[in-house]
Amino acid sequence: MISLKSEREIELIRKAAEIVHVVLQEIQSAISPGVKTIVLDRIAERIIDERGAIPAFKNYHGFPANICSSINEEVVHGIPSERKLQEGDIVSIDVGVKHEGYYADAARTWPIGTVDKKVLRLIDVTRSSFFHAIGLIHAGSRLGDLSNAVQTYVEGHGYSVVRDFVGHGIGQSMHEEPQIQNFGEKGTGPVLKDGMTLAIEPMVNMGTWRVKILENQWTVVTADDSLSAHYEDTVVVRSDKVEVLT
Repeated sequence: MISLKSEREIELIRKAAEIVHVVLQEIQSAISPGVKTIVLDRIAERIIDERGAIPAFKNYHGFPANICSSINEEVVHGIPSERKLQEGDIVSIDVGVKHEGYYADAARTWPIGTVDKKVLRLIDVTRSSFFHAIGLIHAGSRLGDLSNAVQTYVEGHGYSVVRDFVGHGIGQSMHEEPQIQNFGEKGTGPVLKDGMTLAIEPMVNMGTWRVKILENQWTVVTADDSLSAHYEDTVVVRSDKVEVLT
């Protein structure tokens, strides 16, 4: 069942979303060649703790870190470590926070130092697919309209959308109904209603959409070792638009 949030609940999600936003800003300021991803994890831990919140990912089904840090061919669920970011890498950082009983979730992909223009285009198309899609929907649209908008935008630029991992509803649980595919057909799926809160997250690969999971049972990588980018925001559906909270 897809829950509709009251204005009070939306404000609580917004507070969690503001913390997620600050974490992402601070991490963006810290990333550079030579920085270890575990350092980025510690930045997130400090900011979340200072604001009286809880890292949503830590110990979630056993996940060992506060954030996900996925480098190059890693799609999602990369584990922060002593690995250093290198000139020319790209890194996707995913952050989730629980505050006063409500969750928010967002992700960004950034270049490290100077990267090829083709790689910057991948990052830009991934981000733009999100905003393209939410600009086309509102209360009364169907979920398939959103999914189709992401897919057609991404594939129109020559990339592929990951199919094995999807977005989700969000609120008092980090993962609620509905599952939000980044592919699908217009006019299908549940009707979007005012008050639905969603974590929409295109995951876009430069090559095939197929993925595999590494031996650590967490990190998802592209099946052909092509680069991957990730963009996510927590949003609320309104009568005439979609409002971004993170």
